[in-house]
Amino acid sequence: MKPIIATIGGHSALQILKGAKEENFKTALICKKNSEKLYRSFKIGDEIYVVENFDEIFDKRFKELRKKAIFIPHGSFVEYLNKDKILESDLKIFGNKKIFEWEGNRLKMFKWLKESGIRTPKIFDEPSKIDRLCIIKFHGAKGGKGYFLVENEDDFYKKQKDKKFDISDCVIQEYIVGTRFYPHLFYSNITKELEIFGVDLRYESNADGIVRLPPRFANDIDLSYVVVGNIPVVMRESLLPEIYNMGENLIKGSEKLFDGLWGPFCLETILSDDLKFYTIEISARIVAGTNLYINGSQYARILYDEPMSMGRRIAREIKIAMERNVMNKIIT
Repeated sequence: MKPIIATIGGHSALQILKGAKEENFKTALICKKNSEKLYRSFKIGDEIYVVENFDEIFDKRFKELRKKAIFIPHGSFVEYLNKDKILESDLKIFGNKKIFEWEGNRLKMFKWLKESGIRTPKIFDEPSKIDRLCIIKFHGAKGGKGYFLVENEDDFYKKQKDKKFDISDCVIQEYIVGTRFYPHLFYSNITKELEIFGVDLRYESNADGIVRLPPRFANDIDLSYVVVGNIPVVMRESLLPEIYNMGENLIKGSEKLFDGLWGPFCLETILSDDLKFYTIEISARIVAGTNLYINGSQYARILYDEPMSMGRRIAREIKIAMERNVMNKIIT
C-alpha cells in the first residue's frame, strides 16, 4: 500500500506537502486551530487534523494515521514534539530518529562536528573561561530565540540573573565575525550520493534591523536573534568544494556515532574574512531556507531537468525506495 506523506503545520509544511503531491502521494497535515484556514486554502492537504497540542499525534486518535503515514520532520516538528515520545513511538520517520538526540543537544552536536573533523567556534565549558565575545545559545530548534552576547564572566552572570536560566540549558560559543551562509544538502542512503540543493541567509530580528539605527540609539537596544525570514544567495563557486567536503565528512561522522545521517540537512556556517568556514550548528532535517526554492534552486536546476524543491526531493526518495523495495534504508 502506498504510504501517506504527513507532517505538522509550520516551518516548511507547505513545501513538504506540495512536493509530495508533485510525486503523486496523498498527504496529511496536523495543525492547530489558528492555522487551519491557511492550510486548507492551499489545497495540498488531503487530510487535515486539528489539535490543541502537537503531542496528540501519539494518541489513540491517530493510531490509523501512524500505521499508513511517513512523517517528515522539520524545525517545528523537532521543537514542539516530545523527543522521547518520538523515539519510543510507532511513528515512521523519514530519516534517522537517533538524530533528534544529537541535533537537540548542542554539546552532542559539537561532539558530532569534532568527530567529523569540521571547524567550529571555540566552546567554553564554564563562564569563568570566557576571554572573548561569545554568544549564548539554548538547546533545541528555537530559531535563535533567546540568544544573547556576553564579553566576560561578569557579563554572563549579570544577564543570567536578568533572563533566569540554568547554565546546563545553554552553550557558551565563541562569536565568529563573518558572513552567514546556510547551505542545504541532501544525502541519499539508497544511491550514497550527496547533492547541494541551495544556500540562504537568515534575516534575524532585531539583530539585522538594528543596523538601520544610528549607533547612539542602537546601543540602548538588547540584541535578539529570532529568525523571521530567509534570503536567497549564491556562493562563489570556488567555495562549494569545501561545503561538499564538509557534508561528506558530517555523514561519515554520523555513521561512526549513531548509524548515519540521510535525507536533507544544513550546515549552518560563518565564513571569516580569511575564507575559513566555521560551522556553528547542524540542522539535521529540512530547513526553512529551502522554502525559497520551491521551483528549484540554482543548483537543483543543474541536477534536475524539472522543478525540484527539497520537499519534492524527499518524496522522490520515498518513491525510489518503494520501487527498489528498500524502505528500511530511509525510514526509522
